[in-house]
This record gives sequence, C-alpha cells and structure tokens, in this order.
Amino acid sequence: MAANMYRVGDYVYFENSSSNPYLVRRIEELNKTANGNVEAKVVCLFRRRDISSSLNSLADSNAREFEEESKQPGVSEQQRHQLKHRELFLSRQFESLPATHIRGKCSVTLLNETDILSQYLEKEDCFFYSLVFDPVQKTLLADQGEIRVGCKYQAEIPDRLAEGESDNRNQQKMEMKVWDPDNPLTDRQIDQFLVVARAVGTFARALDCSSSIRQPSLHMSAAAASRDITLFHAMDTLQRNGYDLAKAMSTLVPQGGPVLCRDEMEEWSASEAMLFEEALEKY
Repeated sequence: MAANMYRVGDYVYFENSSSNPYLVRRIEELNKTANGNVEAKVVCLFRRRDISSSLNSLADSNAREFEEESKQPGVSEQQRHQLKHRELFLSRQFESLPATHIRGKCSVTLLNETDILSQYLEKEDCFFYSLVFDPVQKTLLADQGEIRVGCKYQAEIPDRLAEGESDNRNQQKMEMKVWDPDNPLTDRQIDQFLVVARAVGTFARALDCSSSIRQPSLHMSAAAASRDITLFHAMDTLQRNGYDLAKAMSTLVPQGGPVLCRDEMEEWSASEAMLFEEALEKY
C-alpha cells in the first residue's frame, strides 16, 4: 500500500509510451481536476538519450573531471556504460501529467565528491545528477554554485580596538545598532519574551481573516508565528524599548490589537518555497 502512495517531493516514473523508457519526474504539486482525476505538476529530468551528442560530450568531460578530482576507484567499460544510464540531467522545466501514468518511485540524488559511482549500480531504481539541462537554450551547467573568495566578495574585518582605546570613526556614517549583547536581561528573560511574541503572533493570525484561510489550523498558525520575522521583530522591540520588558510587552499589543508580522514565505505556495530554498543552497 505504501508503495502506491505519492507525495510532493517524490521522484517517480511516468509512462508516456510503451516503446520508450519511463520518464523520471519529481512531483511538485498534486491537484484534483474538475472531473475528479488527479494531475501531477512535475519537474522534468532528462536522460542522455534526450540531449544532443555535443552535450553528451560535455557530460563525458564533466564525468572524467569528477572521477579525477574525487579519486574514484576504477570501473570496467561495462560499468561505465551502465552508469551513463543512471545519470540524469535536472531541468527547471515543469509539466502536468495525469497521476494514473505513474509507474512507481525511484531515488535521485545530487552527485557529490564523497560518492562512489559504482554504488549506484548496486541498487535498483537509483539515479544521480550533477548538471542542469536547459531545454530552451540547449545548455548544460553545473547544479552547484561556486564559493567566491577574495576582497571583491568578502568584507574586510577591521582590527579590534585595544583595551581603553577610543573609537575615532565617524559614528554618523556607521550602521544603526539593532541589538546590544551587553543588555541587562538574562538569556532566560529574553527566551521568555520570544515565547510571548510567538504567542501574540499566533493570536494575531486567529484575528486576521486572510491568515485564517491560509493557515486553517492552530498548528499551522503557531508554526507561521514562529518564523524568523516574528523573532526579529521581538528583538527589535526590546532594543527600541531599552530592554524594558514591560514597555516591550505593551508595544507587542498596541491599542489597535496585537502586532502581526508576516514575511514573503507565508504568501508563497509550498512548491515556490521549495524552489527558493533550493536556489539558496545552490547559488
């Protein structure tokens, strides 16, 4: 029974023709159509047979570089050929397919330098990818962004002031101070205030009609109220009120009602949020 249950994020096989290999897709959304059928919005992954010979040569070159850099153990020509059938190319292309065409689950992972390639041949329905294919531009690019190092990309950290040395910098040109680590509150008091801020955020969502539609359950409202935007607002409230807990509490619940803090992620769908997190990890 569990093998026939599919969720958002699963990699699955789709059948589009009895004469072709199964398509490999990642489920982004599952929607019920007007006639009662279930339709899956999926991300397309491509096999080597789906890309041009010139891009296959580029993929071969990338594979050789990976083997040299990660010092892979030697594989036979037969295993090398089999590995090509286990390699996929991720894309940013979406399509909608009927869920009735799903033919089972598979596993797809991003290849990293700690992987042993031959291990992918030991498991059934196991694939890997390291390049992204653009079906429109007909290009292959690395899926992982590079870390840029140097003065163009990192800020220079100034030397620390010696004990008793005065700071001669123009304070008008400095950033605004938003938190004082030497404040008079204890860690426990700060944690208690953050709990209160989350509770106020949960109550504010209960009073807000639009939030009630997006987060119909108490659990979802509490999770949304625990996002960073609420905690940042709470800490900023403490700073603006001189770390006076009584004043800060009053600021959280002004005359018009409790303060509701919301960020962009609450406005996004689950698939949009997943794409954003994926982009942050890679680029």
